[in-house]
Order: sequence, then C-alpha cells, then structure tokens
Amino acid sequence: MDNTGQRELFPDLVREDDGERRAPLLTREASLQAALGTFERHMQDEGFSINTVKAFASDIRLLGRYLGIGAPVGEIGTKNLTDFLHWLTDERGVPCSPKSYARRVTALKVFFGWLHETGVLAQDPSAAVIQQSVSSPLPDMPALEDVERALAVADRRRAGGPDHKPDARPYLLLSLLLQTGIKKGEAMAIVPNHVDGSDPDQPMLYVRYANPRLRYKERKLPLEPAWLAVLDEYLQQYRPTDTLFTCTARNLEYVLRDIAEEAELSTGALSFENLRWASAMRDWRADVEQDDIRQKLGLSKIAWRETKAKLRRLVEQEMVGA
Repeated sequence: MDNTGQRELFPDLVREDDGERRAPLLTREASLQAALGTFERHMQDEGFSINTVKAFASDIRLLGRYLGIGAPVGEIGTKNLTDFLHWLTDERGVPCSPKSYARRVTALKVFFGWLHETGVLAQDPSAAVIQQSVSSPLPDMPALEDVERALAVADRRRAGGPDHKPDARPYLLLSLLLQTGIKKGEAMAIVPNHVDGSDPDQPMLYVRYANPRLRYKERKLPLEPAWLAVLDEYLQQYRPTDTLFTCTARNLEYVLRDIAEEAELSTGALSFENLRWASAMRDWRADVEQDDIRQKLGLSKIAWRETKAKLRRLVEQEMVGA
C-alpha cells in the first residue's frame, strides 16, 4: 500500500497482486480523448469547481476538433497550440472574447502542465504559449479608514442609546465578514452550531454546504475570541431557531447599507463582495501565506490566479495613493 499520503494522479491504475502499481495507463501515445477523460477525473479529485471542469473539458475538446480528437498528446507541440489559438481568433468564424481566449489559454496550460508533471510528457508544449490576461475592473473595496468608521458605527448600535435599543446584529455581521471573507450564501447558511467556541482562545467557524457536489468548498475558519461575546449578545437578542441570521439576505444587505450610510461611505461600499475583498486584503497585508488566503476564500487554484492578480493590483494602487 502506498503510504506517502500523496493523492494519486491516475486513480484508474491497475495494481499487481503484490500491491505494486503498473505503469500509468496514459503514455505520450495516448489520444487527446483518452487523456481528457483522465484529466477530468483529476480536476474533480483536486476540487476544481463544476463550472471549471466543464469549461476546461470543453476547451480541450475544441482543441481536439482542431487537431483531431485522436491526436497523440506526445505529438502536440507549441506550434500546434499557437496555430490553434490563431484559429480561434481569426479563422474559426465564431467570436472569441478576450475573457474566453484567456480561459482557453489557461485550460491548455493546466492540461499540458499536468501531463508534464505526471511524466506523460517530457516537456510542456504550453509553457511557451503567451498568457494574455484580461484586465477586469478592480473591486471598489472600502479603505482601511472606511472600515474603521463602519465598525465604530456598528459598535455604537451594539451598545444602544437614547434612540434605539442595543442591537448586536450589525457588528456581528460586519466583523464576521471582515474576519472570514465568506460569501452571502455562506453567511445565510450558518447555523449556531457551526461556530465552535469549545476553545475560547481559538474559536472556529465551519462553512458548510448542503449540496454534496459542493462539499469541496467546506472549510474551517478562525474567528477572533472577542467575537464570541458579540455572538452571545446576538443570540440573546434574536434567539434564532434555525439559521444564525433570522432574516432574508436582502435584509442583511440593508443592514450593511445602513451602516455605510451612517459612516458616510459611498453606496454599496459595504457589499458582501467588497467586504470579501477587504478581508482578503487584510490577510495579504499581514503576509498570510497565499495558499492559506486561497483556502480561506474557498477558491480553486485556477480561480485564485485572477484573485491573486487583483490583490496585487490593489496593493499597487494603495502604494500609489499613499
């Protein structure tokens, strides 16, 4: 039995009676079609999103349409891939947007890079293919001082005053999103026992998914110990019987909007998406390991590429404005 703990890249390998693995089923003579089947299983095992698996498989099938789906992978060179990309943009007769083009280049690099890393190919023919990035707009993320003002507003609402009762929900929600970077749907799915406060010094939030096909997105995220006190206040005030947040997602958006308005921030500054970016930027500034940030956000390695590029651009933007 292989006790290295490493994921098998070829799950369909046949083992001899003594437990030793035979040579991989894929060789450089394998067809694109055969390689694609194994590649799809590999992507699923690695936790690629369903949409990414479908898109990359479609892109490789398109390459098969151009070269012949029976073409041996070992006979595909850099020129073949370059010619294929030229065909996509200038000869196919079907519009190829910059975003689709960039994704198809990524699909080629991931596919042939995987064939190279697993020893099927001695060299990666996609390594020399130029990746043309698509410049997508940066998120309108709140600045550090904006976040502090918003937290101060939420904290005042938590304390209460002459005009309103104490309300822990605004601070609970805002601080949770800044700490964890979870999405709106993930926040709405939280139930109280997803928060593990058994170790008060290291509380954790378990992000769960009801859909079995999305279980790969589940993760455990650290919380600040002081957040547990806010949670206790909230539970006493709202007494949720099912999910943590007893209102609709739209109402939570209104809570964030009201905080932004009182803090004199722009409309939408505290959206779920902007706070997700603000959380990632907090970690980036704190020199958290990049793969830890990726896993915290629940992103695949492919999706992380674009997110990482945007985070770098946001940092550069901050430095220019400083």
